[in-house]
Amino acid sequence: MDNGQNGSNGVASPVCNVAPIPEAEIAAICAAHGNDQHRMLDILREVQDRYRCIAPSTMDMIAAETGLTRIEVEGVASFYSFLSLTPKGRITIRFCDDIVDRYCGLKDVVEAFEDVLGIKTGETSPDGEFSLEYTPCIGMCDQAPAVMINDVIVTGLTVETAQSTAEALKQGTSPEQLVSDRFKDLTPHERALRMVENNIRHAGEVLLGPVPEDAGLNKAAAMTPTQIITAVEESGLRGCGGAGFTTGRKWRFAASERAEKHYVICNADEGEPGTFKDRVLLTERPHLLIEGMTIAARAVGARHGILYLRGEYVYLRELLEQVLEERRRRNLLGKAILGIKNFDFDIRLQLGAGAYICGEEGALISSCEGLPGEPKTRPPFPVNRGYLGYPTVVNNVETFCHAARILDKGAKWFHDMGTEGSHGTKLFSVCGDCLNPGIYELPYGHSVWELLEMVGGGDAAAVQVGGPSGTMIARDSFHRKLTFDDLATGGAIIVFNGERNILEIVEYYMSFFVHESCGYCTPCRVGNVFLQKAIHKFRKGLANPEDVDYLKDLSATIIETSRCGLGMTSPNPILTTLQNFPLVYSVVTKPNKDRIRDTFDIQSAIDGARKIAKRRSYIFDKDFTQ
Repeated sequence: MDNGQNGSNGVASPVCNVAPIPEAEIAAICAAHGNDQHRMLDILREVQDRYRCIAPSTMDMIAAETGLTRIEVEGVASFYSFLSLTPKGRITIRFCDDIVDRYCGLKDVVEAFEDVLGIKTGETSPDGEFSLEYTPCIGMCDQAPAVMINDVIVTGLTVETAQSTAEALKQGTSPEQLVSDRFKDLTPHERALRMVENNIRHAGEVLLGPVPEDAGLNKAAAMTPTQIITAVEESGLRGCGGAGFTTGRKWRFAASERAEKHYVICNADEGEPGTFKDRVLLTERPHLLIEGMTIAARAVGARHGILYLRGEYVYLRELLEQVLEERRRRNLLGKAILGIKNFDFDIRLQLGAGAYICGEEGALISSCEGLPGEPKTRPPFPVNRGYLGYPTVVNNVETFCHAARILDKGAKWFHDMGTEGSHGTKLFSVCGDCLNPGIYELPYGHSVWELLEMVGGGDAAAVQVGGPSGTMIARDSFHRKLTFDDLATGGAIIVFNGERNILEIVEYYMSFFVHESCGYCTPCRVGNVFLQKAIHKFRKGLANPEDVDYLKDLSATIIETSRCGLGMTSPNPILTTLQNFPLVYSVVTKPNKDRIRDTFDIQSAIDGARKIAKRRSYIFDKDFTQ
């Protein structure tokens, strides 16, 4: 599997062996982005899309055009998994390697592609036509197994459809033709719906029911910024990405900062495995999202906004660009919005490039600035000094959509839904072992049992609430409530029946965090590797009681000393299963005998030495004969 950060481990990357690219072409790409070093990710993505890799000579040219050093350009190019310093195939096929996809037959789907195309995953065909690789969750867990074929999404694959898809590609069918023979004639919205089912199972009255067009913005236009912020505060709206910080309070902090500029950024980088609610809002409610961002801009005095779209959702790029352009034509973005003097605000779309860490707001801001997606040290917080050092509001898609509805219907309307401390409705992304995976918009306060009844998950033995960084609970906790004060979640609900191996799930989640760590701080970069190895020891039946204490102590250290939220939550798969599934660990734990750790496996320990020496040991190999 690609490690997500091509050069972050210090290992030299192979050189991109492609024909020299004319300097004028690179200069034109840079010029199209204003030769702006803060648009480095856009520049590199365009180079990658056009030439299939980012060659050393190309990085030199980009550095010269943008006023950076070569090492600064390479630092960005080597960080994001969708950028490559080695040539990719003309058609790159990325298999979603999520635990749900694995349980839905991913292995057989991968083998079908490999058999037809004649290459293994991680390889590029000799003719440079195809590349196969794994990538973490692409936000399609409700219709797994799924793949990205260049910018096209293909979902619900079987062995048969995988074979036919690979054969069609091999015979010259373009990825777009897999969607429709008349792909170019379809609207961006039609293309999105042809590729991906939205699976809206239950529409609530806030976001997925009938929504009047720009009603919230029209009312906000007649209000002062302070009145807008007060309405959002009184509604009780909290950030819907998982942390749950009070939205109105965040806006007030940003608005109170004296600065030449203010920014509003939408975090549409939902990379948590099992989460796909924002994908649905981006498809079905893009105008509502932009309306909410525009209201926030009026509240905090921002003239500039950024919509950060995760690279896996590139299939929605044209739809969102179309919506932005339409709103500019209708005077809902740009200068003097709705004819109001000094109400100026516009939004640019920033596409990510395959880095889960960019869901953390500091890393997201770094990415928007054209840097590697590394978290920023806090304080200062983004509301004080964020994008380019200016006060910045960062909220996710669902939060901005809620804000627009609150301005339309009023704070009390929203506040009266849900429970105390958890007001309004919540979008739940449900997947896994259930009959009806998809999106459910429900008021806060439902129990897990109630949700399982709706989704057809009555035989659930475990439920992962909030994705890998959340909480895994057992049946004796299904009475608990989905609220900020009980089971908080950004939206992901993953259902596992009794046939699933809890430790296998935990080991997968730890491998995910190892893969997605930005590598900046040692506790996260190294500690999670040790945790993953320890869980593997449990799975092999080689653990003893002291290893349980080791898991707890190391987890506490990682949480306490990590720089950002990834490290602070990465041990959760272990800690929550230790708490809620203690028997799973105890049945594979061997006690010590006379203080001697009989779990030491000498055969495994010397296996590496055997391979290096290219011979076996006459002392430890029982069947060794000279």
